[in-house]
Amino acid sequence: MSCGELRRHAAHGMCGRCWQRHPDRPFVRGETLAAALTEPPGWLGDFVAYLAARHCPARACRMIATLARLLEDEHPNHPQSVLERSRRPGRSMGSLARALEAFFTEHGLAMATDQDQRLAAGRRQKRIDATPGPMRVAVAAFAESMLHNRDRARRAGTRPRSDRTIESALTIVRDLAHFLEAQRGKQDWALVDVTDIEAFLAELPNTRARRLTVLGQFFRFARNRRVVLVDPTHGMSAKRHRGFRGRTLTITQQRDLFRRWSADPAAHPHEALFGLLAILHGVSSRELRLLQVDHIDTSDRSIRLGTRPHPVPLDPVGVPSVLRTADQIGSDWKG
Repeated sequence: MSCGELRRHAAHGMCGRCWQRHPDRPFVRGETLAAALTEPPGWLGDFVAYLAARHCPARACRMIATLARLLEDEHPNHPQSVLERSRRPGRSMGSLARALEAFFTEHGLAMATDQDQRLAAGRRQKRIDATPGPMRVAVAAFAESMLHNRDRARRAGTRPRSDRTIESALTIVRDLAHFLEAQRGKQDWALVDVTDIEAFLAELPNTRARRLTVLGQFFRFARNRRVVLVDPTHGMSAKRHRGFRGRTLTITQQRDLFRRWSADPAAHPHEALFGLLAILHGVSSRELRLLQVDHIDTSDRSIRLGTRPHPVPLDPVGVPSVLRTADQIGSDWKG
């Protein structure tokens, strides 16, 4: 383990750099700490081994040094007390607290902390504080109601809302409040009507179902609390038209393509076939991908498309391109 450095560590025959990386260093630091304590806790040795197995020697020694300051103060060294004192304020409770929590809970020495609950409470409060002032009280009451319902669900053994679900609901209500204030000039929940809700949902149509569900829950709560007299979401539906809603070609462009596919000999047969099937028979991309040569009946001049129950009669304009494509594919297969 020696690197040849002339300056040696007095006790271990190594230079300082080699000793910093030596795997026995955390155990030596733990033994030094145990010797300095009047009553070292029984779990100290196992915890040092736990740190040494999961961290580099330098990091493990830094955590042991921090633990030493906790064990040498005037507070009791009970595992639960040490765990609570090791937590840092803020979003992260610190690497030492996380290691102590994992070790103590694994060995049944202490209960887990409420760090996740604290962080979730901070996220909820952040969303409430971001709501415009006149509407904030109702949103805070709605958050408390959701937490109360979650506790009831836990006691009843049903499926309670997760922190993420509650935070998502508060985000939607907060966004609605900002929308009402900025674009509708309203700062009171009692002034909201159906047109406001529809305009808000129209901004993100892909999330209409989720947003409408949350807003329905909020306004039912608000109506029960006499915040609003009428639920503006009552009778609204989250269902949308399931047909094609993408971009389409203009009539002039469709006519130009139809002439190309039906009369231009320069058009490739495959292009003409797919184009005419799409423009005349509404064939989807999936049906085109699954199309096979034996699906084309040249004698009957029909074609079987996807899961359609009956063969589709071909339009007279599309028959030549279909026959040319079938003959070309068949000759290529034979060749």
